[in-house]
Amino acid sequence: MPTLVTRKRNLKHDVPARLVASLGNAMLATLDLPDAELSVLLTDDGEIHRLNREHRQKDKPTDVLAFAMDETVPDPAGILGDVVISLDTADRQARSRKRPLIEEVRFLLAHGVLHLIGYDHAEPAEKQEMVAMTRKLVRLAPVPQPTLRRPKSPPKLSKSSKKRG
Repeated sequence: MPTLVTRKRNLKHDVPARLVASLGNAMLATLDLPDAELSVLLTDDGEIHRLNREHRQKDKPTDVLAFAMDETVPDPAGILGDVVISLDTADRQARSRKRPLIEEVRFLLAHGVLHLIGYDHAEPAEKQEMVAMTRKLVRLAPVPQPTLRRPKSPPKLSKSSKKRG
């Protein structure tokens, strides 16, 4: 499987790893990297804060971090790298944007994947291109809507079985 998702234990937010893997695979296919490997860690603010401090010298939690395996051109059949998503921050952002948590996670995953393949947003032109690609990945990796199950209806009574009053 091209996308491997790991969840930190005891997370208070329930985001199915299988669904995140499916979204990652759809994004890789959209980028014409269906055989590339992607690792995703779903974690909390404490762990992403530590990683942000160690690797970016920023002493605060963030929503997503991306650690590319190769900073040059990605190998279409190789390991792209790791995307780390804080579900705590994602949840706050989702609530402020009035959308489901999984939709925020999908957005953050797209953002992280694009960083792995060389996109950046330091300059206005880069940011514009990255925002457009993020939207494209989000659009082409839909979140499946839960199947609504209707409650079973009670058995219908035939005219002959109805009691007369």
